[in-house]
Amino acid sequence: MRFTLTLIGGVVALAVLSIIALNTGHGDLQSAEGETFYYLRAWRLSAAALAGAALAMGGVLMQGLFRNPLASPDVLGTTAFAVVGGQSALLLHVFAGATIPVFIPAELLLPIGCLLGAGFALLVLLWLAERAAGLTTVLIVGFLLAALGSSVGTFVTSFFRDQWELVRALQGFSLGGVDGTGPIHLALGAPLVLIGGIAAWCWSRPLDVLLSGEVEAAALGVDVTQVRRWVLIWTATLTAAAVALGGSAAFIGLIVPHVMRSCVGVGHRQLIPVSAIAGAAFLVGCDILARVLPPTGELPIGVVTGMIGAPLFIVVLIRSRRELV
Repeated sequence: MRFTLTLIGGVVALAVLSIIALNTGHGDLQSAEGETFYYLRAWRLSAAALAGAALAMGGVLMQGLFRNPLASPDVLGTTAFAVVGGQSALLLHVFAGATIPVFIPAELLLPIGCLLGAGFALLVLLWLAERAAGLTTVLIVGFLLAALGSSVGTFVTSFFRDQWELVRALQGFSLGGVDGTGPIHLALGAPLVLIGGIAAWCWSRPLDVLLSGEVEAAALGVDVTQVRRWVLIWTATLTAAAVALGGSAAFIGLIVPHVMRSCVGVGHRQLIPVSAIAGAAFLVGCDILARVLPPTGELPIGVVTGMIGAPLFIVVLIRSRRELV
């Protein structure tokens, strides 16, 4: 019953926020260009919903794998390197656009760069995961990759300080935003989110067993190494798709699974779908705020998710602590 009510509530919230998103923003829908504005907002809405769902499901996978509610896709380093890959693609388009093969549309460069960047971090993690004695080593390496990716992004951006428009684009992408998303981005990102989400749900039972510990799970017949490998792969896939659609949006993969777990319990078969819907609704709502909060222009969506997610997570932690006491 709790699962059904939570699922219905999430769907209703997402539907209401979607209607608001379609009717919020610059441009009058009643004008001659109203149909164009509507389609642009529809693409933007779809990108925000898919990116939010992907990050939330990635957070569920990470918290289940590490058996830690403080884990998120960011700890793998795939998010940071997906951003670096996207920034590299932007630079490639600016400085080598004329030499790019004609069979690669310019709109696909950014998502392809995100996939390649996340893929690089994933290969490093998988290589180490096969040799690591436990998940602690994987976690440490993930933190180091995240720090390295962030540093590389800043290092690359520093070379173009005299080109403020380019620097603004690079920094804006690192902070997240779905304003430039179009149908080609969705055509690449949506299948990745769908496949990653289905795969995540299919690994629900091994993740449930893994909650009791690696030794106990192995005794019950779970191939812990295989679970670790595939969970990392699907988390990286979801993260790369989310970054390609909406840049880097903090706290979704951390706060949404944590809140939904208090609503439906720890079972991943229930937790993954409700987290996907809640993550979609959360990022759509943040995108609406990114449009309406500043008097002119827009806020990066990652700024909004951080402003909301950090205080909300502190409240959740305080409540959890009081319940334990």
